[in-house]
Amino acid sequence: MKTLNELINILWEDYSSMNQQAKRIHELLKARGENIINDHIAFRTYNFPKIGVDVLALPFKRFGYKAKGEYGFPDKKLYARHYEHPDERNPRIFISELKVQECSKDLQKIVEGLAQQVTDKDVADDRFIVSGRLWSPISYKTYLKLKEESEYAAWMAVFGFRANHFTVLFNALKTFKDLQEFNQVIKDSGYPLNSAGGEIKGTPQDLLEQSSTLAHSVEVEFSESRETVPACYYEFARRYPKADGKLFSGFISQSADKIFESTDNKKS
Repeated sequence: MKTLNELINILWEDYSSMNQQAKRIHELLKARGENIINDHIAFRTYNFPKIGVDVLALPFKRFGYKAKGEYGFPDKKLYARHYEHPDERNPRIFISELKVQECSKDLQKIVEGLAQQVTDKDVADDRFIVSGRLWSPISYKTYLKLKEESEYAAWMAVFGFRANHFTVLFNALKTFKDLQEFNQVIKDSGYPLNSAGGEIKGTPQDLLEQSSTLAHSVEVEFSESRETVPACYYEFARRYPKADGKLFSGFISQSADKIFESTDNKKS
């Protein structure tokens, strides 16, 4: 990719082609005359050196992104970092990774087998960040086994390297008074929201409110069958000004922890 816009457009095309609800919500907002701004784009991975956070960040760092906040999610065994571009009009990038070594031996063995199939050539490819699953399909039984311990590990095993979600910046919208009203419109349009921890995660005092749809399900090829599993979701974020008047640009771990569950329909 020669430009940042080209990279973001390719990510959106891949994400929205699989996540039709995001495309339809995007169209719904455009029909109201809204100007839709991406607050952040999120990615998932495993914490092996070849494919960890630092590697997924490289395409963005080439376009000037700098590392900012770091976040821990002990219960989910996750670590995350977010990146920002000098031009604030560009979306933040949020990359998380599963700390595989903290998981069960069975999970470690499965995930290590997947990661070993990723080649140096794969990682060096210009489209690595949007390459999807780079390993042979797992069995549906293995998927369910991973999901029982870590929904995050199961999602990654099925969908691989691509945007897990895009996020609408509520602050740029003009036809809604607050996130509650916005959420109601989304629900009335037929899109269930993630209610884990409440439909709105965070408060004005936290300087960040977030909500998200539940991931819709898509048909996926497993080694022995095709099954329907939760894929991607669409997030919405409202940011509040700090004491200096500038909008808070980071994330709240407690809120993000619940946003992760947007791909776990069982919990949400």
